[in-house]
Amino acid sequence: MNWEIYLKGFKAFLQLEKSLSPNSVEAYLRDVTKLKEYLEIKGQNLSPEQIDLKLLETFVRWIAEIGFSATSQARIISGIRAFYKYLLIEDIQNKNPAELLEAPRTARILPDTLNQGDVIKLIEANDLSKPEGERNKAIIETLYGCGLRVSELVNLRISNLHFDIGFIKILGKGSKERWVPVGEMAMTQINTYLNFVRNQQEVKKGNEDIVFLNRRGSKLSRVMIFNVVKQLAKTAGIQKTISPHTLRHSFATHLVEGGADLRAVQEMLGHESITTTEIYTHLDRRFLRETIEKYHPWGGG
Repeated sequence: MNWEIYLKGFKAFLQLEKSLSPNSVEAYLRDVTKLKEYLEIKGQNLSPEQIDLKLLETFVRWIAEIGFSATSQARIISGIRAFYKYLLIEDIQNKNPAELLEAPRTARILPDTLNQGDVIKLIEANDLSKPEGERNKAIIETLYGCGLRVSELVNLRISNLHFDIGFIKILGKGSKERWVPVGEMAMTQINTYLNFVRNQQEVKKGNEDIVFLNRRGSKLSRVMIFNVVKQLAKTAGIQKTISPHTLRHSFATHLVEGGADLRAVQEMLGHESITTTEIYTHLDRRFLRETIEKYHPWGGG
């Protein structure tokens, strides 16, 4: 009932008009496909333009009943809304049944972070007698020193390292470029890895410009980065369950706790909305107290 044609068009729209990453495109398609699967399970042979708000609300209740969390429900609803906006843009239908579809309230979950001592432990846990030790130390220094996403780290290019001006150029979500300042410690360690480890490797064709390589001379996978961080945390005796994203959270939190402007942190993280950045500012009461005492004209009274 036209589903495959519409989904194919929606995919092209997300790729070409919205310039979304392959992962984001697939996520949107999975969300809409869940609605299609629901109709099949219920024996309702309906095309997208035959669906109304009441049916969508029934679908949302169903995904809640089968165990999807509030966060997952909200994401699926967002995907369906985007799909119907596409149908409107393409004049496939003249009304949007998802426009008034309400998403469940989701609690803002504060991300875990490491304190500076734990970050140092993580860095010192690397065995520098092994080639991968220098590489992994550079990975940790870059994740924490620049606040990169895993996808940004694995795709980091040598040609985008502008150490002469203290910046690296990042290709972020939606193929959007941003310039991120990089500290002396990260620059020093990346250069150590490039000059004494990477240049000794045989690099596979197509990976010549990639910074971080595996033993076979190919680009590292996201999973490999997760495994590196997990193993280093174990070696360092860090009890928290951490991931590469924990270092990104820590980067942002330590900046804000040090007094950095939230807009500057937003720019470095590559967030479109300042609201997204605010989740990283889970500051303790002591820091908040110090802030008002230092910056408010009546705070010291």
